[in-house]
Amino acid sequence: MSYDEVTACADYVRAKHGGPIPETAMVLGSGLNSLADSVQDATVLSYGDLPHFPKPTVEGHSGRMLIGTLDGNPVICMQGRAHAYEGHAPDKLVHGVRLLWALGVKTLILTNAAGSLKEQAGPGSLMAITDHINLSGISPLAGPNDDRFGPRFPDVTNAWDPELTDILRRAANALHIDLHDGVYLMTKGPNFETPAEIHAFRTLGADAVGMSTVPECLAARHCGLRVVGISSITNFAAGMTGNALSHEETIEYGALASVNLEKLLRRFLTRIS
Repeated sequence: MSYDEVTACADYVRAKHGGPIPETAMVLGSGLNSLADSVQDATVLSYGDLPHFPKPTVEGHSGRMLIGTLDGNPVICMQGRAHAYEGHAPDKLVHGVRLLWALGVKTLILTNAAGSLKEQAGPGSLMAITDHINLSGISPLAGPNDDRFGPRFPDVTNAWDPELTDILRRAANALHIDLHDGVYLMTKGPNFETPAEIHAFRTLGADAVGMSTVPECLAARHCGLRVVGISSITNFAAGMTGNALSHEETIEYGALASVNLEKLLRRFLTRIS
């Protein structure tokens, strides 16, 4: 998306909201949308009404932007996301992130549903994303660079902010939530991975696998946003148990993990506010 399209969308949001814009935002993935219902005094905008905004087509991705508070902490909640496997161009996948940057957001919380490559992190558990591997074959930064968004060659050594991740861990400890650490690997999808691919991913050092999130992180760091991420583990990856994988399982265990995720996000927001 062009800089002018992003700023036009930001102007639309400011006109509809009319109040101060929070400096913290979160993106909620598959099966993780219940938290959005807890946003108080919210301005609710459908993705379908936002100029130039891609519309998600996947079950579990409602497609709404909410601007309000959680426990008195100002926050923007992006309820659902677009995916590359839906046919969206890479720059379309990160229009929401660039919109948040144009609105003045400083901190971005990314959540997703992921398959676990670690035996000790089973369905229903949570994992803090400490790094990522991009095997999707796409980058939202490819093509001509607009310096108004960020530099041609951004450094992503600390793509997932270590200080924010440490705050997340301390919040989990205070709530007695077992928060795993791990490396998230992205594939394009939409098919689930083969057992041979999962074996290769584990050899590469991946701890969880999914079909989103990495483009958003790259675009956010390009714009200078701080990023912290949490994967809700919805299944063991292919070949680890012998069971078939399904999107229904993703929704079911995403909802189970969302109970602890909501508690964790509320505590984290309070700690960084």
